[in-house]
Amino acid sequence: MFNHLLSLLIWLPVVGAIPVLLAGAARPHLARWLSMLVAVLTFVASLFLLQQYNAAAGGMQLTESYLWIASWGVHYGLAVDGISVALIVMTTFVGILVIAGAWEVIQNRPHQYMAAMLMLEGLLIGVFCATDALLFYALFEAILIPMFILIGIWGGPRRVYATLKFFIYTFFGSVFMLIALLYLYQKAGTFDMATLAALPLTMKEQTWIFFAFLIAFAIKVPMVPVHTWLPDAHVEAPTGGSVVLAAVMLKVGTYGMLRFILPIVPDAGAHYAWLVIVLSLVAIVYIGYVALVQEDMKKLVAYSSVAHMGFVTLGIFVAFLLVRESGDVGMAQLAMQGAMVQMISHGFVSGAMFTCIGVLYDRMHTRSIKDYGGVINVMPWFGFFYVLFAMANCGLPGTSGFVGEFMVILASFSANPWIALFAAFTLIIGAAYTLWLVKRVMWGDITNSHVAEMKEINGRETFVLAFFAIAVLALGIWPQPLVHLMNSSVSQLVQQLAIHKI
Repeated sequence: MFNHLLSLLIWLPVVGAIPVLLAGAARPHLARWLSMLVAVLTFVASLFLLQQYNAAAGGMQLTESYLWIASWGVHYGLAVDGISVALIVMTTFVGILVIAGAWEVIQNRPHQYMAAMLMLEGLLIGVFCATDALLFYALFEAILIPMFILIGIWGGPRRVYATLKFFIYTFFGSVFMLIALLYLYQKAGTFDMATLAALPLTMKEQTWIFFAFLIAFAIKVPMVPVHTWLPDAHVEAPTGGSVVLAAVMLKVGTYGMLRFILPIVPDAGAHYAWLVIVLSLVAIVYIGYVALVQEDMKKLVAYSSVAHMGFVTLGIFVAFLLVRESGDVGMAQLAMQGAMVQMISHGFVSGAMFTCIGVLYDRMHTRSIKDYGGVINVMPWFGFFYVLFAMANCGLPGTSGFVGEFMVILASFSANPWIALFAAFTLIIGAAYTLWLVKRVMWGDITNSHVAEMKEINGRETFVLAFFAIAVLALGIWPQPLVHLMNSSVSQLVQQLAIHKI
């Protein structure tokens, strides 16, 4: 069984979506229970993966490889390192909560909604496992389809505009990635990612390939200035779509940087690190101010996602500076480790924030901040969770939001104090827009009669929010297990940064 554990993780939710789909609209409860069973089994399989992976050894493990397209030498190649394992466990964990969250909310064709979610989960796991570049590309593109369907069918009134914008942006970036992969294949004669990493390339070649990959992955993160599709997609997406988009799909962009830019074009990555660092700081500072003026709760959290993901790209490329300019491998590892912890933390915090917004929207059918006020008076338990996740979004010590950001800021100070200064600005701006949101929604007197009629969260909603809260607090109070899981893999990535190909 363990020889094919990665294939099981990918195909269990994908194949499991078929009986969910066949349950049909006439048997919605059967579709819901089947989808929950598949999601739970997938999560259990990911725990087996966690147990089977040797974190101390690091490197790519649990390898599977089968010839897929013989004429091109393309393989169905899978393997995981500590970073992949962390992302896969997070994906399967969020998958259960998304299905539970949509249990009663999605009344229109729930079987199709659940099936699309399971398909998306399987494809995302595949992205985090792929060791063949063409397989990675195929899965990288395939995740667009179920998300397109989720927003296009169950989205808001401007869902068609949002889905087209989302698809055009992300597909446009992928074209550059495909061109780069075809060029590398022409030189190497294979799509094997380990072989591509060892391929000698001139600085000119590396530069063109670097920007091709950067465009593709920057759109997915998304980085400034190609971030404008994200707020529209979040606003129009159903709650579950927003949770998966923020918690998992955005990580595909930064994961792609780790797998392609770092090992394949290290010299170009080091040379243009300042460009990515500046764009990351713009995301952290400027987008924070943009979030501050939003009147739609979903848009505010969507913009905060852009700012928080800026920490991930900042940590990755600060590591380049530390290795190449000062030779400080220890701090480079801290920067990279902080970026990885921030990826996982953001998955839980942003997923929780969008779930909270979904709870409010289900009762009031509005996301406008001005329509709320005094919610904690009628929903005290919900208020507890809402404030907890808001504090994590601010980066409060003791929550997961603090750990990764602190590590990145600390490492950035060693690279350049000015980088750390601008990065630390998020502690002020993030607190400003998040606490301003909490003040207007949760506190004060009830001025809207509809707010006075709102009911406290039920058992299903409490279950979802409680598990998000456990994840946020566990990672904030005791991040060591996650750090240990990824430590060897991060060390190997940092070693790759020091390799010169020219």
